[in-house]
Amino acid sequence: MKKLLLSLTLLVAGVAHADAVDALRDFARDVKSGKANFTQTVTSPDGKRKKVSSGSFEFQRPNQFRFAYAKPFEQVIVADGQKVWIYDADLNQASSRKLADALGATPASLLAGTNLERDFTLKAQPSEGGIDWVLATPKQAESTIQSLKLGFKAKELAAMEIVDGFGQRSRLDFSAVQANVPVAAERFQFKLPAGADLIEQ
Repeated sequence: MKKLLLSLTLLVAGVAHADAVDALRDFARDVKSGKANFTQTVTSPDGKRKKVSSGSFEFQRPNQFRFAYAKPFEQVIVADGQKVWIYDADLNQASSRKLADALGATPASLLAGTNLERDFTLKAQPSEGGIDWVLATPKQAESTIQSLKLGFKAKELAAMEIVDGFGQRSRLDFSAVQANVPVAAERFQFKLPAGADLIEQ
C-alpha cells in the first residue's frame, strides 16, 4: 500500500511539474504584452546579507521591456527592441548597449524574447510555497547566470529566481500581473534626461 501511495504521489507530482513547464511555454507563446509590480530580494552568496527593492515591470514582444525600480533607489532599464538603456537617477547617468549583446540568455529575454527553447533548456522543479517552478538553463556556455527559475501559480507568472556566476541570488515576486494588456509604445522609448551623462558600450 505504501508503495502504491508513493507511486501515486510521484505520478501526481510529475503531472504538477509538467504543468509548470507547460505554463512557461504557454506564457511565452500566448502572452504578447503585460504589466506587473515586483519586489526583488537580493541575497549574498553566504546568505547573510539581503537587499530589497521594488518597482514595476512592463513588456511587449518581441524584445521590448521596462523595469522601473522605485525603492530604495530609482533606476530604469528599458529595451526598445534595438538597444538596452539603464538609467540611474542618483548618478544622473545612463548607459546603453546593443540588444543582442545585452540580452542573450538573460531573465529579460526569457520574459520578453521570442526564442525560449532555442536559448534555454527547461526542466520542471519541485513545487514550493504554492508555486510551481521551472528551471531554465541557458544553452550558451558563456552566460553569466548559474541558474534561472520561473514560478507559476496556476498559469500566472508569480516569481523568478536568478543565481549569478558569483552565487548571488535574486528573487523577484510579481503581483498585480496583467497579461495581454496594451502598453503604450513610449514606455519602451528612452529619452536621456537633461544634463545626464551617457556611456555607450
